[in-house]
Amino acid sequence: MMLRNTALLFLALFGTSSAFAPPKAAFTPRTHAASTALSMVAIDTSDIKNGLTIELDGEPYKVLSFSIMKQARGAAKTTIKFKNLMKGNTIENTYRSGEKFETAMIEKKNSQFTYSDENGNFYFMDMETFEEMAVSPKVVEGQEDWIGEGMECSLVMFKGNVIEVVIPSPMTFEIIETEPNVKGNTAQGYTKPAKLSCGATINVPGYLETGEMIKVDTGKKEYLSRDNE
Repeated sequence: MMLRNTALLFLALFGTSSAFAPPKAAFTPRTHAASTALSMVAIDTSDIKNGLTIELDGEPYKVLSFSIMKQARGAAKTTIKFKNLMKGNTIENTYRSGEKFETAMIEKKNSQFTYSDENGNFYFMDMETFEEMAVSPKVVEGQEDWIGEGMECSLVMFKGNVIEVVIPSPMTFEIIETEPNVKGNTAQGYTKPAKLSCGATINVPGYLETGEMIKVDTGKKEYLSRDNE
């Protein structure tokens, strides 16, 4: 009888092997970030194109323009104009055909512009983490009039620092101020300055009037067409 009671007590206490099993780790689902990371890629002069960002001497340089000069003897040469995205200065270098480069390891974060302060800093909210990031006036220089409250932009990151703000393109704006069209003026290629609803001023065809909606290439800061075309 004592032996039977001892067996029952053992089963009550240790009846399942799970009593000795370690606790299961909680499952944490993976999330996909809205940002886009680009890895470093080896390229040569034949891969150069406008807008490409490469790394030179540990710093990011954006290709602004390039030209290829063919020679009667020897390999062609490529002249490239770069902008240093950290310092803002431009340089121009000439390379032999086939010279190697490495693209910069950059990351693009989808962000929304919220406000700017009295020091000229622009503040953006990361659309994935909702964290606020301050961007210095040097980075935004030349684009201040194109960035409006609530606009979604791409912040280009290099080694944890914002080096460029990419504005969506094309975009539609209203002409809020321009010279009236001169009746009978049919001169081909006639343009005039026009102030847009975002605050920027560009040249537009002479036949456009105040109040019209137009599409603009924000990268080149050029008129594309009427919005209804």
